[in-house]
Amino acid sequence: MGAEHEETRTARLRGWIPRRANTARPGRLGRLGRRGRKAVLLGCAGALLAGCASMPDGGDVTAVDPSPRADGDSQVRVYGVPPAQGAQPTNIVRSFLDATTSDEADFRTARMYLASSAKRTWRPFLMTNVLQERPKSVPEAPSGREDGNGYTVTLTGSQVATVDGNHAYTPEEKPYRATIHLIKEGDQWRIDRLPDGLVLGQSDFQRIYRSVNKYYFASYKSESDDPKASKNVLVADPVYLRQRIKPITSSVDALLTGPTDWLDRVTSSAFPPGTRLAARDLSLDDSNSLQVKLSKQAVNTDTAQCKRMAAQLFFTVQDMTRASKISEVELQDPSGNSLCALTQDQANQDFVAPGRNGPSGREYFIDAEHRVVAMSDAATEPTPVQGPFGTGQTPLRSIAISRGETTAAGVSGDGRYLYVAGLEAGATRGAPLMTSASASADTSAGKGADVGLSAPSWDGLGDLWIADRDARGSRLLRMREGKSDPEEVAVPGLGQRRIKAIKVAADGIRIAVLVEDKGRTTLQLGRVERDGTSAHPVLSVQELRPIAPQLEDVVAASWAGGSRLVVVGREAGGVQQMQYMETDGSASDAQTLPGVNGVKAVAASEDETRPLIADATEGIVRLPPDANWKTVAKDGTAPVYPG
Repeated sequence: MGAEHEETRTARLRGWIPRRANTARPGRLGRLGRRGRKAVLLGCAGALLAGCASMPDGGDVTAVDPSPRADGDSQVRVYGVPPAQGAQPTNIVRSFLDATTSDEADFRTARMYLASSAKRTWRPFLMTNVLQERPKSVPEAPSGREDGNGYTVTLTGSQVATVDGNHAYTPEEKPYRATIHLIKEGDQWRIDRLPDGLVLGQSDFQRIYRSVNKYYFASYKSESDDPKASKNVLVADPVYLRQRIKPITSSVDALLTGPTDWLDRVTSSAFPPGTRLAARDLSLDDSNSLQVKLSKQAVNTDTAQCKRMAAQLFFTVQDMTRASKISEVELQDPSGNSLCALTQDQANQDFVAPGRNGPSGREYFIDAEHRVVAMSDAATEPTPVQGPFGTGQTPLRSIAISRGETTAAGVSGDGRYLYVAGLEAGATRGAPLMTSASASADTSAGKGADVGLSAPSWDGLGDLWIADRDARGSRLLRMREGKSDPEEVAVPGLGQRRIKAIKVAADGIRIAVLVEDKGRTTLQLGRVERDGTSAHPVLSVQELRPIAPQLEDVVAASWAGGSRLVVVGREAGGVQQMQYMETDGSASDAQTLPGVNGVKAVAASEDETRPLIADATEGIVRLPPDANWKTVAKDGTAPVYPG
């Protein structure tokens, strides 16, 4: 049977003893402790303190069978308990908060704590406030309203993030304070006024939600007619969804609502406006295929558009059901007639999703003899690349390899010049493609690591990006196909801050920027917008937003998946650390990275199965999956993957 039809064994939280449960995998959440494993037991303790618990004295211990479909369904189910007779206002509020952490799709038990008027008006999905800990309930004096029996309870805590009605996560650290008002209905206290949305402690949030990538097509606007701007490039749009409430259905619902606000201007959906699910119980069948009935809006699409819709569904649902590889997605009309089907092979061949299509390239760095060298995952010794950069005759301080591995861009050791050359025998190095307007000859004398030209970066369209920096400011530039004259790209949200480094995503729609401001270097994500005309496009980077807000000194970052970066930095007063972060600013659920000393640069592949490489105290080091760091060269700098 499908994932959402398998028998559910429940842990009866808030006063019921949980049966034996699988350990939940922590969710992605910035600055949140990984305490999801304790959530069920802590919830029981909370229920006992609230005075609404009853303890059964019998019952079997039942093992939970993990689902093969989605790891969200491999966990126990959690339910709240109804209000206790005669419960006092503070206990009503605490038990209500307990009930909002349950795995009920419609919050049926939580609504039992509401007065009749609030049951009609409360909107639990409008917003989720995520706090470091569960909110504290502080009773206040009776309100003295005209009915004479009102009571107010104040909720307080330290907020770390919000999730909006479109499921988009935003880091937001600030004090949290809200009030809940209760009245008596009959002889029982019930909540009649409360904030819309949910307020959850981080451990409950991690247990209930997981980060899922929705996929939309990159929209290149003024450059969309350029042959290099493929119409089939998919962009990951991360959202947080309840992982045990019909996970496949919820991920498709979220996809059909369209991109989140931040990506809306640079992506598009192949689904006609208004398209919705015509059947609301989606699951994979025994062959891991998925049939999706869509509303009438999708019926009159042609085959090409239908395949594009199927591709969005395929990659979105595949991200939700990571434990299973989807074999096929079939779209159907409301009556069950087939509109089109897309197999796994067709999806991977015809559509470009980050890290899922095509070769992911070799690893490159600059060795002690100033040569650009390359190596495969299995290689123990690097070999010089073909072309002028493999001879060591052009000392470089940074490099970037085109995604097709046919061309390299390198910045001279003093940061003044950008060179571009082929990676084939007989290729020659020509004159500089660009000369820094800010670097001077003395940059090589100890003043130059953060001035002059930054390390370059190639996007998936074949364009080359670079920043020109001085002590007072910086400019972001793009060179079409790595050949044309530099075009300045406006960054209106930068203000007086200075760009230190950049890394463009393969889709050319998103750019990671290391930004320096008053001695603090943070990692920001920008959205690349293309306006103007096809002959004269005007590019800008809009709405910079923090990716790793807890880090105040970011040294390096690299794309490591569709919506993931690996980041090296430190918190205030802390030591250097390396971790995965999501593009929405939440911490990734990827494995914890082992420590390595003195990292100055890091590189990751957008194929998440490839090893990390870094420039560290030990030299050039590599981290294969499920292994420890290993030194591949005692001396070397500037490790990169293509991109």
